[in-house]
Amino acid sequence: MNLSNNGMIKHADARKYTKDVISTFGVKTTGDASPAGSLSGGNLQKFVVGREIMQNPDVLLISQPTWGVDAGAAAAIHQAIVDLADNGSAIIVISQDLDELLAICDEMAVINEGRLSKTLKVGEASVDEIGLLMGGIHGEPSASQDQVENAHAH
Repeated sequence: MNLSNNGMIKHADARKYTKDVISTFGVKTTGDASPAGSLSGGNLQKFVVGREIMQNPDVLLISQPTWGVDAGAAAAIHQAIVDLADNGSAIIVISQDLDELLAICDEMAVINEGRLSKTLKVGEASVDEIGLLMGGIHGEPSASQDQVENAHAH
């Protein structure tokens, strides 16, 4: 959506777009001219996420997409993200909510102490495997793990 012309905001188009986001994502507000600071945290989250998703980007990097929203809004946001991906957008979701990632991602990787794990197919990865990666175990046994395994073998 192009909301500007030669650097000037097209106010009528911006207002229509704002109304569409508010309606589509169920943002509770006193009106489309309400300042962002007047929205509750959850409603601001719904508006910002909706504003970005409704632009149908080719690539979307989104962090904590459902932070502070109720279960119904979280489900709607998840569905909007999945629909966007189904329409060909590449989406990278960063979240501390493992259930969220398992629900909406096809693949995932874990970052622990600055180290990126191998990519896992969500349907094939176990919660235990993901937990180990989150704990910093990246497939190479540490000296203490080798010692424990050798102690059990003898």
